[in-house]
Amino acid sequence: MFTGEYRHTVDDKGRLAIPTRLRAQLAEGGQVSAWMDGCVALHPRDEWERMTEKVDALPFTAEPARKLRRLLYGSAYEAKLDRQGRFVLPQKLRDYAGIKAEVVLVGAGSRIELWTPKRWSEVSEQMDQPEALAESLDGLGI
Repeated sequence: MFTGEYRHTVDDKGRLAIPTRLRAQLAEGGQVSAWMDGCVALHPRDEWERMTEKVDALPFTAEPARKLRRLLYGSAYEAKLDRQGRFVLPQKLRDYAGIKAEVVLVGAGSRIELWTPKRWSEVSEQMDQPEALAESLDGLGI
């Protein structure tokens, strides 16, 4: 499970270092793709496979399912860590999320989300309102 918040930079070759405490879960590599809310997600290989099984089971006749497949698969790239714990974040995904040099890595359970500092600040401000968050979760069974 990925947890925590980390700030790193993307170097001039598009490489991003994964924090040491998160690397073991990515030892077998993973997939990086566009994700919800304008961020990029990095999934360990086994989690990617579990998720894509569920996505592939969705009816192709449902428009939201087709859009989800296009978002995930059309933007997915292999993420293999080098000896220094870095992987190349493709330009297409950096453009999608608006990532320039600085990036915020957020542990989100089964994945790591990659955000621009500005967008992450906006999203995290919404989480700082516990009453509104509790209200939005009503009906989810939590």
